[in-house]
Amino acid sequence: MRNSNKLTELKIKQAKPKEKQYKLTDGEGMYLRIYPNGSKYWQLQYWFEGKQKVLSFGVWPEVGLTEAREKRVEARKKRKQGIDPIKEKLEKIINTKEQEHEKEIEDQRKGTTFEKVAQEWYKRQAPNWTEKHSLGVLNSLNNHVFPDLGEKPISDITKQDVIKTFRKLESAGMHETRARVGQRVVAVFEYAEIEEHCIGNPAVGLNKIFTKPKPKHFPSLPISELAEFLHKVEADTKATPITKLAILFMIHVFVRSKSQRHAKWIDIDLDCAEPLWIVPSSDMKKGRELHVPLSPQVVKIFEELKQFSDQTGYVFPQAKDPKKVMSENTLQKFSIKMGYKGRSTIHGFRTVASTALHESMIWKYEVVEKQMSHLVGSETSRAYNRAEHLVERRKMLQWWSDYVDLQMQNY
Repeated sequence: MRNSNKLTELKIKQAKPKEKQYKLTDGEGMYLRIYPNGSKYWQLQYWFEGKQKVLSFGVWPEVGLTEAREKRVEARKKRKQGIDPIKEKLEKIINTKEQEHEKEIEDQRKGTTFEKVAQEWYKRQAPNWTEKHSLGVLNSLNNHVFPDLGEKPISDITKQDVIKTFRKLESAGMHETRARVGQRVVAVFEYAEIEEHCIGNPAVGLNKIFTKPKPKHFPSLPISELAEFLHKVEADTKATPITKLAILFMIHVFVRSKSQRHAKWIDIDLDCAEPLWIVPSSDMKKGRELHVPLSPQVVKIFEELKQFSDQTGYVFPQAKDPKKVMSENTLQKFSIKMGYKGRSTIHGFRTVASTALHESMIWKYEVVEKQMSHLVGSETSRAYNRAEHLVERRKMLQWWSDYVDLQMQNY
């Protein structure tokens, strides 16, 4: 007599755990294994290809008697078809896990939007920038990039998507903004590539298809007029000594006006073998500290400047209030009074020095640009190349100071 219906739900329910596990059989190889902790598991014992195997159907009461018997019938059919029920079950589990993994990756991809990656990039870069520059970068992304690309998965963004975004700025005549935004978008994608959020940089190489912004050139003296200008500064009797020294200092060192005017005595070391001025990141346009080697000529200017301050605050203070920095207008007005209105600006002295150094063919491009505190290369390349070129710049600044002295002597 077949015992396939031996078990009932009531019998299963009334079955109590014992000190050791035991089985309640239902026939055709299926039984309910009852453990000492009270758990009840459905199992099917069968033979396949000469090997005895055990297939689990689940836990009672989640899997009831009727469902367990249906699973037994299904397993029998599989065996008749030459399919091992356990092997098939394992394959289904593996496939399910693979599908879940693929879904997880896809969900992650969709969640890795351009805006999310750009914000990560921004947070990493912002500490290296001034507050003003940092705010400008964030505003440009918020206003000109995020509305179009922000919510798109960064790995889905194509070159055409980027071009479409940039075209809007070009159509509005915002060529300079387009160029700046372009540099930042390229940097975001470079960061995304490194972090493996995307493959390739769709923003690279697009400058050639857009109108180049007209560069802003600050009026500057021809190098041939530098000697005359220096003699006019020396001969002037109306300007304060500190103003004249500030002009000479700018010609010799050619840092940006803000960096010079905010120079503090605490950042300057004149007593060491190789005098140095460390310009803090807060006084730099790009928010990166700059080490400036000082030639003997510049050291002499500093020595003369000592008599106009208490050497605890600013090197170039206001005449009326030493606690405040000299204004840029003070320097610019001095240049205008000497007859150089429209012919030269304070910023233009940087151009004079840069032109002379590059045209000399003596100094490497990156050495000159480092002294100019210009950024060379992409955001990513700069992250890995932070060379100061201090030795070369010391030689170069000495050469330049000697050149300025020679202009004075030969006038």
